[in-house]
Amino acid sequence: MTLLVLAWAAPRLWPHIEAVLGVRTRGETRPDFRVITLAGDTLTDEGMRGQVVLVNFWATWCLPCRAEMPSLQAMYERHRAAGLVLAGFSVDRGSAAAVQEYVQGRGVTYPVAIVGAAEEAAFGGVRGYPTSFLLDRQGVVRHAVIGPLAPASLELAVRRLLDEAAPNAAPGRPPR
Repeated sequence: MTLLVLAWAAPRLWPHIEAVLGVRTRGETRPDFRVITLAGDTLTDEGMRGQVVLVNFWATWCLPCRAEMPSLQAMYERHRAAGLVLAGFSVDRGSAAAVQEYVQGRGVTYPVAIVGAAEEAAFGGVRGYPTSFLLDRQGVVRHAVIGPLAPASLELAVRRLLDEAAPNAAPGRPPR
């Protein structure tokens, strides 16, 4: 029985462990996307280059997604000034007004867009919700984790990427 539990848990936990330890096993995936946020702003992969980006696929009906939102908001507030961009990609099929009401009611201040299969495909697919992708300053996916542990397991990875020099940064100058 223990082996069955380990066989089930290992592939789900490994992405979290690699993010904490700094192991990079992802390829050179550079998602190509363009979304319109609930606020009417446009977010593109190209427009966020030079910043560390955390993209979180979630839904209002997803209980683990709801559980991790306060931690994602706290991470955003902690690291925003250092160059972290957090984007919530809602997969809800209801009205934008319902999603807007949901995020406002929870004090979410990071940009949120309602997305579809094309955006999921741009990241190589999403197998469950919530799923978070951490992109480095060049737009390369460095870590992908499934489940509500993303804020805890990605905290060290976010810090490491923020500490890396921004592309074309002058020596001795902090990243953007």
